[in-house]
Amino acid sequence: MKFTKTLFVSLAMILIVITGCSNGKVDTGKYIEVQKRIGDENKYEDFKEITDNKQVQKVRDIILDRDDWENAKVDMERPGDYRFWFQFKSPKIEAKAVTFELWISPNKDKVEIVRGDNQYVQLNEEDSTNLFEILTGVKLSDL
Repeated sequence: MKFTKTLFVSLAMILIVITGCSNGKVDTGKYIEVQKRIGDENKYEDFKEITDNKQVQKVRDIILDRDDWENAKVDMERPGDYRFWFQFKSPKIEAKAVTFELWISPNKDKVEIVRGDNQYVQLNEEDSTNLFEILTGVKLSDL
């Protein structure tokens, strides 16, 4: 009986140590491809890949975990300043990527996003700042 209890406690301790020694990263299995618009036309060039799991998760939290997306066909006066989409790291996983287009507001304090063809959201200043910095590496306030 004493041996079983000691064995159980030892195994529990080993699991705690192994868990505590992990790097703490959550692998989302995805990365983000970002493109930047060039010129005034609807032409884009590859800009950045975001592979850091914490940053990918933060973008997911800001963009996907929202309940204020509006179902609306949006007709913006110019193409998005940036566009991005989530990609799976494994080439074995095939899924159609949803494109997100991002516009910087005239005051350069917020961003607006269109998901696919018919969903729209304007982010608050904090989410706009965080998202823009992750996607571009530049602070929105520095524009």
